[in-house]
Amino acid sequence: MGATQASTYLQNKLIDHLFRSATFAKPTALWIALFTAPPSDAGGGTEVPTAGTGYGRVNLPPLDTNWRATQGGTTGVSTGAGGTSNALTVTYGGPTVSWGTVTHWAIYDAATAGNLLVWDALTVPRPIIGGTPPPAFNIDSISVVIS
Repeated sequence: MGATQASTYLQNKLIDHLFRSATFAKPTALWIALFTAPPSDAGGGTEVPTAGTGYGRVNLPPLDTNWRATQGGTTGVSTGAGGTSNALTVTYGGPTVSWGTVTHWAIYDAATAGNLLVWDALTVPRPIIGGTPPPAFNIDSISVVIS
């Protein structure tokens, strides 16, 4: 697993939570977005449009059954080194029109807008063409390693 980029928002929340007096509540939902131009730690990028395209962020809530512990399983607390990955397949809606070439993914705390948490490039960019099967992330293909 490579190092996933933590957003400036998440970095600030973790610093304040661990080293200062502010607390950071874990998000109740984790929404996985697709991009045709990369975001940065500050946000931005070009997310696939939602209006009339069949695209929408997919929620994979922060649950032990949805995300692996650092040692690879879906039970118990993390005790290994590394990061986490999706323990379930993540499937988007079917593209009704071309979405362009998807190059990056990101995780937000909301279905639209919201706070960017982490992001990374796809290993292989993928053109998404209208009428083709919905894009999906297979199990263990979304890797989050923060270093």
